[in-house]
Amino acid sequence: MSGSGARDDLVDVAVVGGGAAGLTLAMQLLGQRPGTRIVVLERQGHPVPEATHKVGESTVEIAGYYLREVLGLGAHLQAQQLNKYGLRMFFSKDGNQDITRRVELGHSVRPPGAVGTYQLDRGRLENALGQELATRGVRFLPGTKVESVDLLPGADHHRLHVRTDDGATRQLHARWVVDATGRASLLKRRLGLAKKVGHRANAVWFRVGCPIDVDQWSDDPDWHARIEEGRRELSTNHLMGPGYWVWLIRLASGSTSVGIVTDPDLHRFEELNRFERALEWFDRHEPQCAGIVRQHRDQLQDFRVMKDYAYSCEQVFSADRWCLAGEAGVFLDPLYSPGLDLIAISNSLITDLITHALDGEDVGERAAIHNQVFLLIAEGWLSIYEKQYALMGNARVMLTKVIWDTAVYWAVPGLLYFHDVLRHLGDRPDMVVGLARFSAASREVQRFFREWSAVDDEPRDQAPFVRFYDFDFMGRLHIGMTAGLADADLATQFEANIRFIERLSGQLVATVLEEFEAEPWNRAKREQARRWRADEALMALVEVHLREQESAPLDDQWIRLRPAGEAVGTGESR
Repeated sequence: MSGSGARDDLVDVAVVGGGAAGLTLAMQLLGQRPGTRIVVLERQGHPVPEATHKVGESTVEIAGYYLREVLGLGAHLQAQQLNKYGLRMFFSKDGNQDITRRVELGHSVRPPGAVGTYQLDRGRLENALGQELATRGVRFLPGTKVESVDLLPGADHHRLHVRTDDGATRQLHARWVVDATGRASLLKRRLGLAKKVGHRANAVWFRVGCPIDVDQWSDDPDWHARIEEGRRELSTNHLMGPGYWVWLIRLASGSTSVGIVTDPDLHRFEELNRFERALEWFDRHEPQCAGIVRQHRDQLQDFRVMKDYAYSCEQVFSADRWCLAGEAGVFLDPLYSPGLDLIAISNSLITDLITHALDGEDVGERAAIHNQVFLLIAEGWLSIYEKQYALMGNARVMLTKVIWDTAVYWAVPGLLYFHDVLRHLGDRPDMVVGLARFSAASREVQRFFREWSAVDDEPRDQAPFVRFYDFDFMGRLHIGMTAGLADADLATQFEANIRFIERLSGQLVATVLEEFEAEPWNRAKREQARRWRADEALMALVEVHLREQESAPLDDQWIRLRPAGEAVGTGESR
């Protein structure tokens, strides 16, 4: 505990749960407000297993920035974890016997280090965080179970009843209590704040104690020549199919994480909820991967399952001096690796809220705004996944969706987080209005993707390898997160990004409409085009695109994905 002579049972902040959310929050709080008395209470003993501790090994840009820049963990990430070579997807084709025949999406050059991302041995990270906190004077108590929490908003301190692994019991008193217990959701259950969501999916995963390198799945020289620098095995690799995706994540410990995520309406949970059943599922849907997994089955390290995993929450922050961090509040989906992003956003808002409160400020309004901001972001991201798993077997629609989803992530939440704006949105009504426009466009486009896929599922010729930087706007938005803009310039850039996303959305609708209307003999496409033409929200987006297309042409190749000579990507030299 920070500070000398302080009462052992009295703290400023009690963090219940010593996983990634709780440990990083304690580090951020202490960095923001040195001298804060913090205790982290973790039920599990330490150290934890390096590779098989928890799932959630892949990060994207917000989480990478949080770990590297906000928490100062750059040395650990470089020495003990792996630099990630971006997201990579392979779409189903010809029975999935030969990876070189599958349409591929990914990088061919390394992204800039300023937007670096990582693949994490979660246990290795949490062990390092626990050790670092102890050296900084934070009391980290593994092997300690919190049996109950008495929230006492009318008193100076809440009361926690804890039991240590030797059976001893005691009470702790904390001005603030943060629930970071993950899916156990201690306070959410106690306060009746659970909220169901419309997204349903299941996951199973396991680790094998050896590398799995997709580059070794073929010796085709043309396929290997696609990659100008870097290695595919360091990407978070996805094998995509109707109603499912498989992840392959290489870890610094030498292990590989393998997961299967499915829509229960298309793949019954009982078909893959045991390792042998999962192998049989692989044989049916991903036979090339199945052969690789079977080669290494003697190195199986674990096997775990999670059914119907998505959930939300009615409230995550309260001026009554409690907060829910990470998965104690919300969990959406593992696709695009948003888990540590939500931890980064949540922890940054919690840190801002608690530091102002401990400094004597009335945080009633701040708590309400931060709560609204976090839930707005989480609920907006949820629309990316709801009823979208059926699209995963449609290579063209899903490719376009991934490009759009990635562009808007870099353009809006990424830009705001890298510029530390989210905790100041209460003072930026212009940006709140922009976020509302962005959310409205996102909902319409996600619905559009579903409707497009439902009537346009015919296989077609398209580019065999799509690079993120093949499209000029992607490289610009990606590195644009790091621009370090002053407030006035940031406001201008944010408005420009919102406008660009509206335009990109309108171009998507206009392009697909043109294709559908070019086939009047296809009744399903003709009727769907008619409905789109009558949709005021979609047509408003089309108008944005048409107004700007003549003066600033925007190539539609990101939508049409025509087969062509594979031009070098437009990213800068890295």
